[in-house]
Amino acid sequence: MGLLDAVVSKYFRDEKVGRVVVFAGDRRNRGYLVDSGAEEARIRSFLKMFHFAEYSIVLFGSSLAFAWSTFFSNLQSLGRPEEHVIRTTCIYLAINGLLVGIPAGLLWRAYKKSFLSFVSSEHEVAVSGKSAGQQGWIAYATFAVALAILAFIFFYLVRAK
Repeated sequence: MGLLDAVVSKYFRDEKVGRVVVFAGDRRNRGYLVDSGAEEARIRSFLKMFHFAEYSIVLFGSSLAFAWSTFFSNLQSLGRPEEHVIRTTCIYLAINGLLVGIPAGLLWRAYKKSFLSFVSSEHEVAVSGKSAGQQGWIAYATFAVALAILAFIFFYLVRAK
């Protein structure tokens, strides 16, 4: 099972009423009945396409932002990047906001408009438990702890001796 399959499988649940899909970004405790395997396959392919586009935007945008921030920090008039960690970080965040934030926001807006075209409001059901968007808090917490550890190591290595 690939990464996209693992991410997309969290959207589907077996409830008392049948197979249900719960979209991220939708209201809590609302799911939609999936009538057939063909409909589930169509929704899965849509979600895989969305997540592939999202991950591509983040990966390529962040890589390009890192390269550009390194280039702009290496300009002679700005000094060496090792001397100005905060400046390099601010340049990266500004470029990343433009290259990742804007396209990701537009993609999210398109997702919110289009996921309702895959289901009918007649098939709306109340679901138990947490929605698909709330199940990944452990991953976000792990990422935040790892980022804090990396920041500590980075500032420990860069500090004046």
